[in-house]
Amino acid sequence: MSTTQSERLRGLVEPLVSAEQLDLEEIEVSRAGRRRVLRIIVDSEEGVELDACADLSRAISAKLDETDAMGEDEYVLEVSSPGADRPLTEHRHYVRATGRLARLTLNEGGELVARILAVDEEGLDLEVPGVKGRKPTSRRIAFDEIARARVELEFNRKDKKEEEA
Repeated sequence: MSTTQSERLRGLVEPLVSAEQLDLEEIEVSRAGRRRVLRIIVDSEEGVELDACADLSRAISAKLDETDAMGEDEYVLEVSSPGADRPLTEHRHYVRATGRLARLTLNEGGELVARILAVDEEGLDLEVPGVKGRKPTSRRIAFDEIARARVELEFNRKDKKEEEA
């Protein structure tokens, strides 16, 4: 997608996303056979409900129909939330992932899987799980030490609501 088209799409879509109290995470145009796919990823502190994606999709579709931002070719519009294993690229992503397990690739090399306990402007407070019966350890990582980070899926962790019951 050209920078001009990307900027134009962002300019059209961002006000609609903000009106729903959501964050515009990503806009991507790709090819799927003969058609193009316009994928819009949105998120919020509380996550995104399916109904909110459907409402936003209708609003974006109407707005795009009013303009020629996508040109004359056919396209498919997809509005969704980021996946559960989303990459962490913005400060707000780390804040939203507090309490979750994350896989961090460090600039110095190596990888670390740890639970995000707290996030501030400089970095993360982590709990590194113990290995072979050892207790977990605490670790502090500055944002500038992180090359890449992604939330790890956990299938056996109890939800906070379950723990409180």
